[in-house]
Amino acid sequence: MRHKYRRTGALSAFWVAVVSVTFLVGACSQAYYGAMEKVGIHKRDILVDRVEDARDAQSEAQKQFTSALEQFSTVVHIENNDLKSAYEKLNAEYQDSKDAAENVSERIDKVESVADALFEEWAEELKLYKSAELLKSSRRKLRDTKVRYREMLASMRRAEKSMEPVLRSFRDNVLFLKHNLNAQAIGSLRSEFSALKGEIDSLIKSMNEAINTSNKFIADIKQ
Repeated sequence: MRHKYRRTGALSAFWVAVVSVTFLVGACSQAYYGAMEKVGIHKRDILVDRVEDARDAQSEAQKQFTSALEQFSTVVHIENNDLKSAYEKLNAEYQDSKDAAENVSERIDKVESVADALFEEWAEELKLYKSAELLKSSRRKLRDTKVRYREMLASMRRAEKSMEPVLRSFRDNVLFLKHNLNAQAIGSLRSEFSALKGEIDSLIKSMNEAINTSNKFIADIKQ
């Protein structure tokens, strides 16, 4: 019973910590939005900036994954015996790709955070209208903006998800090369190249769709 109590107590403490951190993060976000509004920068403006940041992060990730594929192509066609150098270059590309993917995820999370705050505020402010006509117009605008936002966010998340299989494939191949610095390893990587290229092509297509959707959302919300 004593061990069970200790384990239960530890779990309770863990969840208390999680809730506390979540509360603090939310409080910090609200304080930030409040401070920005005092200098004339509203949640709508912050949302546009963060969508642009997420779009740019995806564009940079595209370039990085393309660079990684080019390095992979160089490795699988290598003719000399400098396999250690080839591994180090490929591993560096993998690490850069991983960082680029994490940056994309962080940017999308920030978009979602400010959008939630904006829509919550907007819905609350609908209660302040006295004019039925203006209320109807604002409610319709909120609904339409939410629809376009959800389409954009879904597109961003699909692009984000498309990076996962590419990173897994890269990691597997980098690890395999690390532990098999020989010609046979290069032969094995050659058989993986086509599949990896297909995954990256799919990733770039998904990111292009997300970038186009982001640009459309930015143009619509600025109107």
